[in-house]
Amino acid sequence: MSTKRELLRDPVRGKIAGVCAGLSDYFNMELWLVRIITVSAFILTGGSFVFVIYIAAWFILDKKPRNAHGKTDASLHEDPLEVKFKVWQKGEPPRRALQDLKDRLGRVDTRLQEIERYVTSTEFTVSREINKL
Repeated sequence: MSTKRELLRDPVRGKIAGVCAGLSDYFNMELWLVRIITVSAFILTGGSFVFVIYIAAWFILDKKPRNAHGKTDASLHEDPLEVKFKVWQKGEPPRRALQDLKDRLGRVDTRLQEIERYVTSTEFTVSREINKL
């Protein structure tokens, strides 16, 4: 199942008009990185070209739709306990982040072993047969 990606402005996450926030969503990049690239391009090209493109994108791109609570549809599906894959997002040293991942994977492994033990037990088989009645 593929989802259609659209280039939309995100004024809630944006500083001026949400163009950089929309680009970061579309290209799945960090927002700060898109802003640095935009400012760098503005400085290195003399500014006029990037300024015109930014203003044009501001007027051309539609705003990202919001729900009744003011959140985007994507933010509804975010897991607050999601593991940060990029260490700098979490602000931890790499060794600490790897240790946290190792601990989480250890807990998942233990839980899977418990589930496997239950599913292969006679208690599960009897319970399933009773439920079929």
